Amino acid sequence: MLDWIVTLAAAAAAALAILRTRRMARRLERLQESYWDLRYELGQLQARVGRLEPGGGHPAPPHGPSPAGTTAFVPLSSLKR
Repeated sequence: MLDWIVTLAAAAAAALAILRTRRMARRLERLQESYWDLRYELGQLQARVGRLEPGGGHPAPPHGPSPAGTTAFVPLSSLKR
């Protein structure tokens, strides 16, 4: 009789552990999604602030600002090491 009680208690504990693990996995997934959403929003806000501030918090290009939507060529020799 004692064997059955121990077996049932172990099965109940295992079932509770599985349920808790699944709940924690869902919570972790939601937290990871929130983290990446916030990282994306931070990047968007930094880009908006950079456009609003004169110079954008970055050093100004040597030949004035490039037109919007174009990619400027930066030679590797101009980068400081």
